[in-house]
Amino acid sequence: MTNRMPRVPLAHLPTPLQPLERLSRALGGPRLWLKRDDLTGLALGGNKTRKLEYLLGDALQRGADTVITAGAAQSNHARQTAAAAARCGLRCVLALSPMAPETTTGNLLLDRLLGAQVRWTGGRDRAEVMQEIAAEERAAGREPYVIPYGGSNAIGATAYFEAMHELVRQSRQAQVEFHTVALASSSGGTQSGLLAGAAALHDTVRILGISVDEPAGVLAPRVLRLARLVIEHLAVRVDVPEEGAMVVDDYVGGGYGVMGEPEREAIELLARYEGVLLDPVYTGKAMAGLIALIRAKTWRREDAVLFWHTGGAPALFAYQDALLRG
Repeated sequence: MTNRMPRVPLAHLPTPLQPLERLSRALGGPRLWLKRDDLTGLALGGNKTRKLEYLLGDALQRGADTVITAGAAQSNHARQTAAAAARCGLRCVLALSPMAPETTTGNLLLDRLLGAQVRWTGGRDRAEVMQEIAAEERAAGREPYVIPYGGSNAIGATAYFEAMHELVRQSRQAQVEFHTVALASSSGGTQSGLLAGAAALHDTVRILGISVDEPAGVLAPRVLRLARLVIEHLAVRVDVPEEGAMVVDDYVGGGYGVMGEPEREAIELLARYEGVLLDPVYTGKAMAGLIALIRAKTWRREDAVLFWHTGGAPALFAYQDALLRG
């Protein structure tokens, strides 16, 4: 299956599986654990590094010399793509939205340090801008490779099919059986890969995506469709049930990239109880949702719940004013 796919080693794997004992006691809820994909190691880490191992492997096999991708100004995916391109000796062009901020900080600063070129999209569709950039690159005699938003296609999501197998091995070693794996979900690639991996393993764990922007009615079908594409891509004989694509959208708050009091509380709780940093856009929002679900008695005290930390801490520095107001 995945061992037949081209792959560039970029991540420090396996990432740690860590119990959150102090936070679990403070919340009085289930036994919380953390999967530390913030420690994948490429330019301050994050979940996209796993996906980029396969995406850059495919790019190099196709003879690409330039990678193009898209995201918001503080995109973790853009930062890790820029780092992966630098590691592989490729040019990198980022289509970021909407406009250049007054201050170059956080992920955007790292994009610059990593040598990426940035094209601001304004109000235009980012996918359309990426195709324009690709056409310009071809006209200049280069061979571009376009990576979709979030690295979320069958190739990228395959990395989290593999990551689910990694988690099962670690959980057996730690002698813990997880009731739920919760994570921030947006482009859907990480969640769909985990869902496909769980289906292939016939594992009954619930893969719960906590949306950071999209309505559940939009995101859940996307996750299901992509999970099935991963299964098809890997030629695995298994079905991904529709009910497996679980998404809650009650904790989007002010919307994508808007940090409110729930996000600030979640970031502070993880920092002060466990010494772990979340980010304002993805993991902070998803952890805020998880905390709300715990307070609503969604799980029993004896249940084990895993939060998959997808990284993003560099974005904290772009939100310093909002964090300090708390």
